[in-house]
Amino acid sequence: MKKVLVVDHLKSHIDKEKSILDRSDIRIFMATTGEEALAVHRTENVDVIVIDLDMPDIGGDRFCGIVRRDDALKHVAVIIACSGSAGDIERVNRCGANAYVTKPLRPLQFLESVSRFLDVPERKSYRVLLKATVTGKFGGEPFYCSSQNISVSGLLIDTEKVLDKGDVLSCSFFLPGSECIVTEAEVMRAMKGGEQSNSFGVRFLNLRPASKKAIEAFIEKRSSHT
Repeated sequence: MKKVLVVDHLKSHIDKEKSILDRSDIRIFMATTGEEALAVHRTENVDVIVIDLDMPDIGGDRFCGIVRRDDALKHVAVIIACSGSAGDIERVNRCGANAYVTKPLRPLQFLESVSRFLDVPERKSYRVLLKATVTGKFGGEPFYCSSQNISVSGLLIDTEKVLDKGDVLSCSFFLPGSECIVTEAEVMRAMKGGEQSNSFGVRFLNLRPASKKAIEAFIEKRSSHT
């Protein structure tokens, strides 16, 4: 059971964006202050904490510092919501947070950050044809596979090929309404596939900004129709 702790007014965003968090294997805890959040974490030992940088009692950066100095609390991913200004980002970097999201919160950015540290796939599944060339043990041999659960960070792919963690693929694929997306991707994990296929989670490497925007637009459009 994964545990997520959300602090202060971010609750309204969680209530709205439940595509990965409203699951039987994820439990959400709420806290209204930093002190309350510390108490919840001490009791529940949560996996991810999402907190605002400018809390009225304990700022998100100070909160993170307290957590990191406590051996019983420090093993947690802390995501801080901030304005995105240079000063705010410097505060986030100094306190040892794992990531930050900018306000006003954007669904894709927020869900990407949380799911990355929970290591759970998004509920929504979108399939596109994907041509991938492996540069790992297959020595550049081209092969075709299908993909699902596309996000700006990577894909789940199904293929008859057997890949190893760490293999690097040269991928090219089309999304509706966009040009061909070409990028490298690293195999991060293997999962159970069908009777004649294997499933792998791959993470994009050096994805171009234009390609990232195209994927974001594709997911946003599909999300609005489901």
